[in-house]
Amino acid sequence: ALARESLAQVGLALDLDMPVKNLGIGQQQLVEIAKALSKKAEILVLDEPTAALTESDAAKLLQLLGGLRARGVSSIYISHRLEEVAQVADRVTVLRDGRSVSSGPLSQMPKAKIIADMVGREVTTFYPRPQAAFGPVLLRAENLSLAPPQGAGRKILENLSLEVRAGEILGLGGLMGAGRTALLSSLFGVARGKVGGFLRVGDYSGEPFKNPSQAIEAGLALVSEDRKRYGLVLESSVGENLVLAVLKSLTRGGLVDKKAVEISGEREVLELHIKTRGLRSPARELSGGNQQKVVLGKWFLTHPKVLLLDEPTRGIDVGAKAELYELLGRLAGQGLAILLASSDLPELLGLSHRVLVLNQGRLAGSFESASPEQIMAAATALEKRGNHD
Repeated sequence: ALARESLAQVGLALDLDMPVKNLGIGQQQLVEIAKALSKKAEILVLDEPTAALTESDAAKLLQLLGGLRARGVSSIYISHRLEEVAQVADRVTVLRDGRSVSSGPLSQMPKAKIIADMVGREVTTFYPRPQAAFGPVLLRAENLSLAPPQGAGRKILENLSLEVRAGEILGLGGLMGAGRTALLSSLFGVARGKVGGFLRVGDYSGEPFKNPSQAIEAGLALVSEDRKRYGLVLESSVGENLVLAVLKSLTRGGLVDKKAVEISGEREVLELHIKTRGLRSPARELSGGNQQKVVLGKWFLTHPKVLLLDEPTRGIDVGAKAELYELLGRLAGQGLAILLASSDLPELLGLSHRVLVLNQGRLAGSFESASPEQIMAAATALEKRGNHD
């Protein structure tokens, strides 16, 4: 009864016997928040509580925090989403490199000042989207579908078609469970279930890939939403993680060429400004932003044609975000095709040349210029229609 009551506070209705590992990362986050609320604490510390949530779920949580404040519960709210900070905070403290650099009432801490204090310099263009100068289509998917592993129930993806051109950043929007991660997984050959449709990547054309090796060979790279689980080997070194995807090319006579590994790793550390004690340091010691840079560096060594990004800035600070945004703008300017899935609407709209909105595994809208309200309207339209079917 207590579990149901706690889940209801965060808007979840789940089978209480279901293993948590079977939930999506967003639902796992909500379960964790519900657990904290069940303790009826007087001070609630929330570290990036909405990082894995959609805009609508995040709004519910912020409303919940307002209700807790009215009941006398204090909150320390740690977040990189400055729009949320503005909604819930009475006072703001900015940390950089382990030190407090500024603090004051919210009225004295406008967004521009917070960003400048976090980054250590004034940021004139937070989303440096390159000018639209597109080349040929590097990725085309036609009538892509994904059936559940058991083959029962509604399709996870249904008749999705899209194309991404050289130099283009194509955004993927939608609510949690809309199919964004499933789409990227299907393109990269790691989806759980049967994938159907037609795929063209560079010189390859035919059925969707059966495994990541085929996708990598064709020129795809995937930065998954859960870097610690799918993007890194945390106990291995920074250098070992950086060369994971190109290890075969660095092997001579069945042995890894350690000198070649060192040269490749050091180049990526310098180019991506990865803050680490050295290539031999375990990846688990790095901050979230630097771990994400290692994942990106791993894929850049494969020289991909198309970069698939699933929530690339989840759990990283504003400074690392600014660096990543600049990097993505530069890569697109150099002719890389980028498919970006993000639940951060300002990020999605600020970086993307076009935005596709998914809902219940189907295409709900396509926009070259849109407001957050239009994106959310498209994201919820099919859901509302489905409730009446």
